[in-house]
Amino acid sequence: MQGTPGAIAVLHTHSRRLDFHPHVHLVVPAAAVDEAKQRWRRKRRGKNGTYLFNEKAIAKVFRAKMLAAIEAAGIGLPACYPRQWVAHCQSVGSGEKALIYLGRYLYRGVIREQDILACENGRVSFRYRSAKTGKSEKRSLTGADFLWLILQHVLPKGFRRARNFGFLHANCKRLVGLLHLLLKFDPNRFKPPRKERPPMLCSCCGAVMTIVRTRIRSKSPGVIAVTPVVAVAI
Repeated sequence: MQGTPGAIAVLHTHSRRLDFHPHVHLVVPAAAVDEAKQRWRRKRRGKNGTYLFNEKAIAKVFRAKMLAAIEAAGIGLPACYPRQWVAHCQSVGSGEKALIYLGRYLYRGVIREQDILACENGRVSFRYRSAKTGKSEKRSLTGADFLWLILQHVLPKGFRRARNFGFLHANCKRLVGLLHLLLKFDPNRFKPPRKERPPMLCSCCGAVMTIVRTRIRSKSPGVIAVTPVVAVAI
């Protein structure tokens, strides 16, 4: 695409049944920023909509690069591992719904509390939505097995659930600024309005009070607190 692409990657480690099933979701704009020529290069729309790469090609290339990286790191591969890996690529329009869908998994646990149906006689029952039928189903495990099911999804130290790449990385502010210029986009329009501080009213006369100066008062040894001094505005 002759430019710097961008991507948002979100790691999921479980299936809907909460089994260990690591996979990565990526939201990739169908375009790239050419910083040298200051151009925004977009992917042409095909017969089946706009998409970046063929699914079968993605699966083969990613599998090869992943296995090569594992071997280069000195990690032994198991004797039997899948010869074919699964990859799926489709157009999601503006990507807003895809970002909302992935964002729900970033700040919540593996299972919602309301999905735990019972915890009795040493067994835990919970519900989940079947990926095949779309209907709610029930699963019951012993307490120890349920704890292991949850704990295996705790990320090891150094792992991150979400990462940004390309011009979407936090360090690419220059490219983002160029992108705003090329697309004639004003980010200030989407900033929430600043919430004004409610006025402080005098308890005696009801007039608005203003801060005229501050003083430093120590509440305990070694601790300094800043206390505002207010006066009635007349």
